[in-house]
Amino acid sequence: MGKIEIKYKGDMLFETTIGNHSLEIDVPDSMGGKDRGMTPPQLMVAAIASCTAAFAAKYCNNAGINCQDMTVSLEFDKVQDPLRLTNFKMNIKLPNCNDEKRKLAIEKAAGHCPVHESMKHFEGIDFEVGLGN
Repeated sequence: MGKIEIKYKGDMLFETTIGNHSLEIDVPDSMGGKDRGMTPPQLMVAAIASCTAAFAAKYCNNAGINCQDMTVSLEFDKVQDPLRLTNFKMNIKLPNCNDEKRKLAIEKAAGHCPVHESMKHFEGIDFEVGLGN
């Protein structure tokens, strides 16, 4: 089982560590953030888009498709009641590929991203709060 640890550094700044990597995460201005790092929702959409990009690039590389200068963008809306991100629209651009027959295969391969799949099959989170020592 994978594990990520978040340490509160004070002043609404969080240090996130997973494996050998770490990054700082801030919160939105409305929660006291100071734009010192990505917010949790930004990190989530970055994970979806970068994972999609990786799976698209892997497929292209294996299929001999030129994916040099590929870009992936993800548009989304933030809505209320409950507060969430929705209406995701992924756009993969391959400026050096003109093979229309490969379009569907690239889209299918990109959709195998485990972040995307996790969202599709999300079953909830179990919370446990430990207090004191």
